[in-house]
Amino acid sequence: MKLIPSLNSAQVGRAWLLASLVLSLTSCATRGPGAGTAGEARIPVKVVIVTLFEVDEDTGDKPGEFQYWVEREHLVGKHPVIGAWRPVREGTNGVIGICTGMGNIRSAASITALGLDARYDLSKAYWLVAGISGIDPADGTLGSAVWAEHIVDGDLAHEIDAREIPASWPDGYAPLGTAEPAAAPAVRRPEQVHYPLNPTLARWAYSLTQNTPLPDDEKMQFNRARYTGFPNAQRPPFVLLGDNLAGSTFWHGQRMNAWANRWVALWTEGRGNYVTTAMEESGTMQALTWLARDGKVDASRVLVLRTASNFDMPPPGLEAAASLAEENGGAYSAFIPSLESAHRVGSRVVHELVRGWKQFEQTPPKP
Repeated sequence: MKLIPSLNSAQVGRAWLLASLVLSLTSCATRGPGAGTAGEARIPVKVVIVTLFEVDEDTGDKPGEFQYWVEREHLVGKHPVIGAWRPVREGTNGVIGICTGMGNIRSAASITALGLDARYDLSKAYWLVAGISGIDPADGTLGSAVWAEHIVDGDLAHEIDAREIPASWPDGYAPLGTAEPAAAPAVRRPEQVHYPLNPTLARWAYSLTQNTPLPDDEKMQFNRARYTGFPNAQRPPFVLLGDNLAGSTFWHGQRMNAWANRWVALWTEGRGNYVTTAMEESGTMQALTWLARDGKVDASRVLVLRTASNFDMPPPGLEAAASLAEENGGAYSAFIPSLESAHRVGSRVVHELVRGWKQFEQTPPKP
């Protein structure tokens, strides 16, 4: 039998010091940046501004969806969050902002990471998702701002290639669990496909902002004039209510527009009206739904605002591929005006929530 040598007091002291150091480093590594510590005061958050992409830096260069918010709302604090795409930006009035990254997967990951960060108390926070989108020319025009009451996922489905669609089908999509495109889903999976928002809150935001002046320019006027037969598309930019279809594929064209209208109507049982198409909302809402289930957030305090950077289909007389080429590379018809519209409209809601926090902390606003 091999005997363990006895240790003198100096060796015991060194061993104890080394063990303490290892435990301390392990604790720090596990906790990581932004994870918080036991007993550390949490920051109560009033409003979370959620944007989805940024071109490069958060400030001082060509803007994406986040930059105007960071600069104009003075979100000067910058804190990494484990699992999120970019650091969270903090203001001094209970407002924070996050840019999640493009697509439903990135938005879900970033929102989950923020929701689990122990630094922030998000239990009373309002969430404003503010980004750009394509718009249905039957409902709105370039630069318009749209408040949603329903979010519908456009990715989870059965799909048949366009070259093999049966002649009796309107398009190549059918709900999961069915073999017919217009059939009611056998398994509705509402937690995966349809996310109804708080209609009272959405209508309050609309009533507050419906008369907000929105930017317009000659390029937008030229492009919308081509949409003959679409009176709403030919209007100057305006604020409206309308629902969002979220799918990570950037689709375009008249037939896809018809599918989007059908899909939203199907999953909302006719209550929703498709108006905007974007890439992230079902990921964002899935994360918030599960965070709410665990008491981290209040999912009835979510607002979704999308502003139209481009139409989702070509004007009469132009093929879909040619129209898509015009929008390719981010050169959207109303890129900068749509960013401006998002801040002009969304900031009015943010400022009103902060101003009335004594009331709105406990009771959401009503129109």
